[in-house]
Amino acid sequence: MRDALELVRRELGPSAAVLHTRELNSGLLRRMVFGRQYEVAASSAVNVPSRLPEAVTLPQPLPSREGSYEARPSSREGSYEARPSSREGSYEVQPAHLEADYRSRYRDDFRQQVAGQLDELHSMVEKLCQRAASTPMHDLPEALFDVFTDLIEAEVDETIARQWIDAIRAAADPHELDDPLRVKERVGELLVDEIQVTGPIAVDANRCRVVALVGPTGVGKTTTIAKLAANYRLREKRRVGLITVDTYRVAAVEQLRTYADIIDLPMEVVATPREMREAVARMSHLDLVLMDTAGRSPRDEIRIQELKSMLAEAEPDDVCLVLSSTASAKSLMAAAQRFADVGTTALLLTKLDEANSLGHLVSLVRSCRLPVSYLTDGQNVPDDIQVAERGQLGKMLLEISS
Repeated sequence: MRDALELVRRELGPSAAVLHTRELNSGLLRRMVFGRQYEVAASSAVNVPSRLPEAVTLPQPLPSREGSYEARPSSREGSYEARPSSREGSYEVQPAHLEADYRSRYRDDFRQQVAGQLDELHSMVEKLCQRAASTPMHDLPEALFDVFTDLIEAEVDETIARQWIDAIRAAADPHELDDPLRVKERVGELLVDEIQVTGPIAVDANRCRVVALVGPTGVGKTTTIAKLAANYRLREKRRVGLITVDTYRVAAVEQLRTYADIIDLPMEVVATPREMREAVARMSHLDLVLMDTAGRSPRDEIRIQELKSMLAEAEPDDVCLVLSSTASAKSLMAAAQRFADVGTTALLLTKLDEANSLGHLVSLVRSCRLPVSYLTDGQNVPDDIQVAERGQLGKMLLEISS
């Protein structure tokens, strides 16, 4: 390395600036095969303090010993590689061009990076200030604070929890704030006021009602359709038919056909919009037609448009968005927003028994503004499904006991 630095000084002058140095062959095996190799990036145009000594004399002649170096341009602009020379004690120099604005460009990049970090810090400070400006949680009455922490533990969004606590603190009598049960009841009332439900599917004997179930993959659409079909066919004695568009998933058609055979229901399998229109026409004499669709990723624009075209031919009376309670609040809200393009009219929540908590569903109910139709909490057909009721759903989401 010393020889390489001396070589740079001799070729570029005593004011040369060394920008970068490194040893290329740091491994023992590479040293044995290729010898020691060094890379030095230097420039006489960049005005930075030189790292070289004030006076360095180059021995004349250089010692005749094995391991002398040859300076060659490296693959990077403005740098040198010092390699063993084939001639003992001699050097060959091929200077490479280094951009004159190297230092200013580095300074600009550094400033941009720092500016980005400052913007992030500024945003964080603003959020902290906004949070500090809201109700200080440590100044709450004990019962109100306990309910707030219970909401957070139930995975209710903190912003929603704070809004409820602020509303209760502003409207409730002081003696009510000391009663945890009363505070929980008030929170439940606030949630119930925001919940909308549809009630059961309304079947009219004078016309055929078509209901389609849509949603992401793996949320339980096929099992839910089997539960609905069994209840309306076996318990309410309605004429029910099944249509499936789920020809993508392996064994999906066979699964629904098995349910249809057990319950003794007619079933149609369609793959195109034209077949959908014809299948609905053939079942128009029934009381209720339930349509099973293939699961779609909310990010798959093409599949969403295919589903939209298929539903346009079926002209369903209701389009139920089926979502799993085990998914995160962010994923649920994104799915609800994306499937709104196909004309969803109701929300059907599944797998309530598999979720650790249900508080994250509060954000979904508030954001999508879809009425809730049914809830499922198991795999048993025709059981493990119930019509959503506002009071009961509010207690389930907040885990508030009667």
